[in-house]
Amino acid sequence: MSRNATTAVTGAGTTEKLDAGSTARSSAIMAAGTMASRVLGFVRTALLAVAIGSTAVVADIFETANTIPNIIYMLLAGGVFNVVLVPQLIKAAKRPDQGADYTSRLITLAVIVMAAATLVITVAAAPIIQSLTSGWSEPKLVLGTAFALWTLPQIFFYGLYAVIGQVLNANGRFGAYMWAPVANNVVAILVISLYLVLFGSFTAGEDQLAQWSTAQTVLLAGGHTLGIVIQALVLFIPLSRLGLGLRPKFGWKGMGLRSTGRLAAYTLVTMMAGNMVNLLVARLVSGATEARSDIDVTAGADAAVQAASIPGLYALNTAQLITVLPHSVFVLSLATVLFNQLARSLHNRDLPEALHTVSLGLRNFAVPMMFAMVAVLVLAGPLGRIFAGSSATAAASGVAIGQLLVLLALGMPFRSAHIYLMRVFYADENARIPMIVQVGTAACTLVIAYIGGLFIPTWTMAYLIVAVFTVLHVAQFIAAHLLVRRRYGDYGSGQVLDTYLRTGVAAVVSGLAGGLVLWLMGGYSGGFPWSSIVNALLSCAVVGTVMAVVYLLVLRAMRLPELAAFLGPLARRIPGLGR
Repeated sequence: MSRNATTAVTGAGTTEKLDAGSTARSSAIMAAGTMASRVLGFVRTALLAVAIGSTAVVADIFETANTIPNIIYMLLAGGVFNVVLVPQLIKAAKRPDQGADYTSRLITLAVIVMAAATLVITVAAAPIIQSLTSGWSEPKLVLGTAFALWTLPQIFFYGLYAVIGQVLNANGRFGAYMWAPVANNVVAILVISLYLVLFGSFTAGEDQLAQWSTAQTVLLAGGHTLGIVIQALVLFIPLSRLGLGLRPKFGWKGMGLRSTGRLAAYTLVTMMAGNMVNLLVARLVSGATEARSDIDVTAGADAAVQAASIPGLYALNTAQLITVLPHSVFVLSLATVLFNQLARSLHNRDLPEALHTVSLGLRNFAVPMMFAMVAVLVLAGPLGRIFAGSSATAAASGVAIGQLLVLLALGMPFRSAHIYLMRVFYADENARIPMIVQVGTAACTLVIAYIGGLFIPTWTMAYLIVAVFTVLHVAQFIAAHLLVRRRYGDYGSGQVLDTYLRTGVAAVVSGLAGGLVLWLMGGYSGGFPWSSIVNALLSCAVVGTVMAVVYLLVLRAMRLPELAAFLGPLARRIPGLGR
């Protein structure tokens, strides 16, 4: 979106007042980048399952070590970079130097802080792994620490990627930030492919820990870190094209960091609450790794299947990766563009325009999210099979992942709506209310999870966690809805509800059609979709296509206005689609 077009957004809050073409172009570019990145991410995840298993010992150990850097980065500064700094950068861009001095000092400060934090955390790799896992034996802790020494440096490059990305977003360059992860996933895919050539694929029943080598650790963990490094460095190309003449600058007095600091403090508490939950929940679920090891997988096929049926951290993260895809592609891309519009409207105290933007976003999100929820429910089994690897116990692993998907899918629309409504407060530079909501949710999550963990077997922890996540997504949405209405007024919630009900009906009809096709293919009886990764992919493609066609036809028959808005960017490129 161009700065001039966006700045010109004022008035009574009609769709025509918004620069719809610019918004659509920006969101389409971001959505395309996110889609490409996510598809490659799925390829990476599926290949990783072939290489080291999905519900296997090394899979969970590596997943723990490779997930911790991202969570720690978000714990330390992610919220500040991703939400708080955008309004500040937009204000700085209005200065005579287009914000060059402010941006230079900001990037310099971020690099120093993130470098120091990364160094300290990497040195503490061993105690971090020990404190964030539950019941692991000494060999598992040793391997986890080795992985962490290679993956924890990712923290610095996650931070660099985020702060440069927000500088680009604040200057209307939305595409690069969403396309950079494509490079990361390409590197990871090449690394795993090389691993498969050198070391082969996981075989159910083998003693992975006894056979694991240093070369495997360096290639797998070091290769994934290389991907994050490249993801950050490629952003320097569009950054240099801004023409701001950025360079290292020290001295941060007079930058308004005290005001930003107050916002950052609230946001840091918010991010700390959410990511402490992620770390502590991962610790609980990590107990499944030891529970799986207690089963002698060399005792026979039944024992191996029993072990593979226990979902651990890899299965949990994979299920979350799948269910977050529609949000990342369809919601996050548009929400990022609309966030700048919200920030400008609220800064100018144009409340009608801000409320219209809130309503517009929520109604447009309904079209993809309601379909996605039902699609995941129908295709949970085949989706799980895609990411279950190629071993003899892959079907059992696929069932475990699919069960988690069913529980998570029910909360998908509520999660997206809640996140978008919380952005209204961030756009108004009010980080206190999101903090209260997040801290309350975090406390509920931990209380339920840790009390529940006292009464249920360790191997069931992943099921409890995803059920809690879904229930609390609903609660967060209700809280966000009430808070936005109380502070800013009604954003047309009746119209929003009507859109979700109508898209929900259409999604259910498409789900019935898709479920029938999947049943005929043997998807609910261990047939064709379960026999291989390729067959699972084909089944998802066939059933998904049937569902999408039925869904669009039903929405078209309903004459849903939001359908045209959602299909707009595609309709301009595909003749006849608009009809």
